[in-house]
Amino acid sequence: MNRKQKKMLYRIIISSIMMVVLIYLGGVILFDSFKGGTVIQLALWLVPYIIIGYDIIKKAFKGIINRQVFDENFLMTVATFGAIVISLIEQSGDYVEAVAVMLFYQIGELFQSYAVGKSRRNISELMDIRPDYANIESEGGILKVDPDEVEIGNVIVVNPGEKVPIDGIVIEGTSSLNTSALTGESVPRDIETGEEIISGCINMTGVLKIRTTKEFGESTVSKILDLVENASSKKSRSENFISKFARYYTPAVCYGALALGIIPPVIMILMGNASTGALWFDWIYRALTFLVISCPCALVISIPLSFFAGIGGAGSQGILVKGSSYLEALSKVKYVVFDKTGTMTKGVFEVKDIYSESIDHDTLLEYAVLTESHSSHPISRSLQEAYKKPVDMVRVKDVEEISGCGVIAKVDDKKVAVGNDKLMKRLDISYKECTQKGTIVYVAVDNIYAGCIVIADVLKPTAKEGIKELKKAGIVKTVMLTGDAKSVADSVAEELNISEVYSELLPEDKVNKVEELLKIKGDKGKLAFVGDGINDAPVLSRADVGIAMGAFGSDAAIEAADIVLMDDDPLKIAKAIKIARKCIRIVYENIYFAIGIKLVCLALGAFGVAGMWLAIFADVGVMVIAVLNAIRALFVKKL
Repeated sequence: MNRKQKKMLYRIIISSIMMVVLIYLGGVILFDSFKGGTVIQLALWLVPYIIIGYDIIKKAFKGIINRQVFDENFLMTVATFGAIVISLIEQSGDYVEAVAVMLFYQIGELFQSYAVGKSRRNISELMDIRPDYANIESEGGILKVDPDEVEIGNVIVVNPGEKVPIDGIVIEGTSSLNTSALTGESVPRDIETGEEIISGCINMTGVLKIRTTKEFGESTVSKILDLVENASSKKSRSENFISKFARYYTPAVCYGALALGIIPPVIMILMGNASTGALWFDWIYRALTFLVISCPCALVISIPLSFFAGIGGAGSQGILVKGSSYLEALSKVKYVVFDKTGTMTKGVFEVKDIYSESIDHDTLLEYAVLTESHSSHPISRSLQEAYKKPVDMVRVKDVEEISGCGVIAKVDDKKVAVGNDKLMKRLDISYKECTQKGTIVYVAVDNIYAGCIVIADVLKPTAKEGIKELKKAGIVKTVMLTGDAKSVADSVAEELNISEVYSELLPEDKVNKVEELLKIKGDKGKLAFVGDGINDAPVLSRADVGIAMGAFGSDAAIEAADIVLMDDDPLKIAKAIKIARKCIRIVYENIYFAIGIKLVCLALGAFGVAGMWLAIFADVGVMVIAVLNAIRALFVKKL
C-alpha cells in the first residue's frame, strides 16, 4: 500500500471503532433522558462521519463551485447529510446509516485504489527496462554517460547484470540475456558476436561490446516505453460509452430523486389521505436511498480498470497493445493475414540439399561459397554457414555480379557460375532442372553444369502450432501474402496448414489484396495483418488490426502497428486474441451486472422496499464485485 492508501485505511479503522462504540453506547445510555442528549448524540456521531467523509464533502463543494455538480461525491454527500437531517428532525438518534454509507463507500474506494495500483504496477514493471546509463568505449577508457548521448556507431560495453541501453550489433563477447521484461519469457536467450541485440534485455553472464545501430530515442526500449505510456489515450467504444452514459445518467438520477422526494407526497397531500410530516420524511428518505443506489461508481471505475488490466496482462506476456480501442478490435478478429519472411519464417536461409553431377558435394559447396564470398546476400551467408570452414578469398578473382541472375568468378583459375536458372540460360549452359521446394542455386564449372544447392527459409519453431491455436480460437480464415515464388509460398502454406496463399506480390499488391479481403469479409468480424518488414507498414495501417513483430521487426512496421509482439513468436497471436476476448467479456459482464443490479435496486428504493443498507450494497457492494471481476483481466498466463 502507498502512503495515501495507508492513511485511508487508518481513517476506516478509527471510524469503524467509533461507530461500534457509539452503537453500544446508544443501547446502554438513554441520551434523551437528560437535557441536550440529542445534541450530544449528534455531535458524537458527526466525529466518525467527518473523519471518514471529509474528503468526499470537500470534493462535492469544489464540484459545486466549479459548476461540475453531478458526480459520486455530490451523491454521497447529499444522501448522507440528508439522512442525518431526517434523523435529527425525527429525534430518532439513528445516525448509523449515514455514517455506514460513507464508511462503506470509502472501503470500496480503498479497494478500488488498491486494484488500480496493482494493475499499474503490472504495467510499470515494463518501465524497469529503462536504462539509467551507458558505458561508452573511448580512448581514455570506459565512460559512463546518459544513453541519450550515445551516437550511432559508438561502441558500448555491457557488463553482467547491466541493461542493454541501445540496439546494436555484438562485436565482441558471448553471453546469455534475460529478456523477460520484453517478452514475458523466463528462458534466457544466448547471444554471440555478429548477432543483433535489442535494448531492454539484461546481460546475465559475459561482457559484451556492442556497436550501436540506433540512437536511444529510436531504440526498442524507447519505443516500448512510449507505447506503454500512451496506451491509455486510445479509448475503446465501451469506455467512450460509459463516459457518455455517466455524463447523462448522473444528472438524470439526481433530478429523478428530487422528483421522487417532492411529487408523490404533494399528490398524496392534495388527495388528503396522509399525515403531512411522516409522509414528507418517508419520501425524502426514499429519494436519498435512490441517490445512494444510483451512484455509477461500479461502471465508471470497473470498465477502464478492465481494459487497463487487460493491457497490463498482455504486456506481462510480451504483447504490447497501444490502446484499449485496439484490444476491443482484436477481440473481434475472425480473419488473420500473414506476411511470410520474418513473420512465419525466421528470414534465415539454410542449405537443405546438395545435388552434384560432375563433382562431389563438398567441392560443389566450396566453389559456390568462394564465388559468392564477396556478396552480403542472405543466400551467400547461408552457403558460408553450411561450409563451416574459413573462406580463402585469395583464390577468388574477376568477380562479376549479374543482377537478378547470380555471380560469375574465377576460382583456382576455373570459371565458376553460381546463380538461378536465368544465369544458366544466359550462359547457354545445359542444366538439369531441380523440382525441390525452395530457392535453387545452380553451379557450373568451366561452362559445364556441376549440380545445384537447395536453400530454404526456416520456419519459426512455433509457426505451425500458432496456426493451429488460431483455428482453435475460432479464426475463420488464415491467409499468407508473400513476394516469394509460388512454389516456395505454396510449400510453406501447405506445411503450416494456412487456408489461402498469394505469392509473387509487391508491397502495393499486398495492400490491394488486403483491401479485397476486407470487402469479401464485410461486417463478419475484423481482419488482422501480421508483418515485420518496412514493406509491411502500409498493410499494417490498412488492416482493422495491425500486429508487428517487435524484436527484430522494422521501425516502420512497429510504428504502423496497433499491437507489437516483443519476441516475434507467432504463437502469441492466438494468445493476444484470447487476452482481448477475456478482457471484453469481463467488460460486458460488469456492464450487465452493474446496470442490472442498479435498475432493480432503484425500483425497490422508489417503492420504499429498499432501505439505506440495500443502497450501500447496490453502490459499494456492486463496485467491489465489479472491480474484483475487472482484476481477472490481469491473469492471462494460462490462456
